[in-house]
Amino acid sequence: MDKVLQEIILFLFTYIFVFLGYLLFIVRRAKRKKNGKKKPKEPLEVTYLVNRYGLDLKKVDYDKLLTVISLVSSFDIALIVSIILSIKIFILEIIVGFVSMMGIILLSYHLVYLVYKKKGMIKDDTKRNRK
Repeated sequence: MDKVLQEIILFLFTYIFVFLGYLLFIVRRAKRKKNGKKKPKEPLEVTYLVNRYGLDLKKVDYDKLLTVISLVSSFDIALIVSIILSIKIFILEIIVGFVSMMGIILLSYHLVYLVYKKKGMIKDDTKRNRK
């Protein structure tokens, strides 16, 4: 029971630490200025959602999207760290970490897409389904 509690505490500390890092370094830099002339650089996650799923940035509250991305990415990283630290063999940590990282990130951003699709914030969906 003590080991499970340690893993939960580690997960929570990792989640909070990564979330604060995202807020300080990614979200604060990417927020759009009201009167600013220089357009900030979009985070890679926003670009992925726009290109892969057709997220319509004109319909989305950009600041809320950045917060959602911070929450999701922080959860992903904390979960991956927890998975990796539960494995004791180094080469297996690398392999499982890489495979789980790709799967968890793709799954979590697909879930974000489904939420925004349900809210009607996706561009014309018929183009995406013709592939």
